[in-house]
Amino acid sequence: MRQVKHLGVYGLILKDSEIVLIKKVGGPYDGKLDLPGGTIEFGETPDETLIRELNEEVGINVTNYELFDANSIFIEWEHKNELEKLHHIGIFYKVLDYDNEIVENISIDEVNDDSMGAKFYEINKLKKKQLSSIANLEVKKLGYKLKD
Repeated sequence: MRQVKHLGVYGLILKDSEIVLIKKVGGPYDGKLDLPGGTIEFGETPDETLIRELNEEVGINVTNYELFDANSIFIEWEHKNELEKLHHIGIFYKVLDYDNEIVENISIDEVNDDSMGAKFYEINKLKKKQLSSIANLEVKKLGYKLKD
């Protein structure tokens, strides 16, 4: 079994009892709701990654944020007909303020390769099976208990 590490930076955008999630396309979370964010590019700081990724996937310009958590999960998934064990490591920021509106529909292109757009979801109405493993981990850390 192939072993892969992925390090990403993710934004927790909260309003009352709602959270912004993206509709994921491709990868181990295909079809799931996930936190907006992604891979740190070469030479980029985690802060720069947060700002860039949330602009690409959600359409916002992050203006204020704070570090919330750093954590990881392990998942197994089939990638190109081969079972892969993924160690998904995330750095998570609470987004405190931003400019622009959340974009519900975004096209897949060279810059945005895995988000079909984002919107606010009422956290208490979400089910664990709807979310990516890493999103489930952070929603729990925020103090919410999702239904099975």
